[in-house]
Amino acid sequence: MFERFTKDARDVVKSAYAYVEGGGGGHVEPEHLLLALLDREGSRGSFALAAVGLGERRESVREALREARRRAGLTQAEADALAGLGIDVEEIVARVEEVHGVGALAGDRKDKRWWSGRSSFGRGAKDVLERSLRVALAQRDRHIGDEHILLALTTCPGVPAEVLADHGVTYASLVRVLYGSGGEAKAG
Repeated sequence: MFERFTKDARDVVKSAYAYVEGGGGGHVEPEHLLLALLDREGSRGSFALAAVGLGERRESVREALREARRRAGLTQAEADALAGLGIDVEEIVARVEEVHGVGALAGDRKDKRWWSGRSSFGRGAKDVLERSLRVALAQRDRHIGDEHILLALTTCPGVPAEVLADHGVTYASLVRVLYGSGGEAKAG
């Protein structure tokens, strides 16, 4: 599948790896792909993000991703559902961090002796990359670009889709920017 990736899409994957290796984590996750997309300039994905108004709010997206990571990757909707059951996620996070250090649930601890080896793709990132192929095919594009990874992130359940939607970035808004009104096909 990677032979169908454009240089921009490959660069997103490489940057996602760099985020994981720089943070000492074990797996590339969808959040890392989104962070890598936020760093891009001069690509179709970066154009689409700017066109839907996210250009000047990228730091807000990064902060929302950091907060979700601190919550062990729970979406805000999941944290709200747990609150409805009487479980205060923020209190749990605070207690764990009090005992084990800030970022303990995120795997961001400074003591990383437990980790050795090369980062790999987590299931969520694999799903996003597979879905990016379906998105490209649905749009009748021959190659997978960074814009297809971005579109796939909006359709995969989880933190990136929730954070993007909270910032007004949806599959439909991106398709309108990238393909105009004729590109309404949705890849599932």
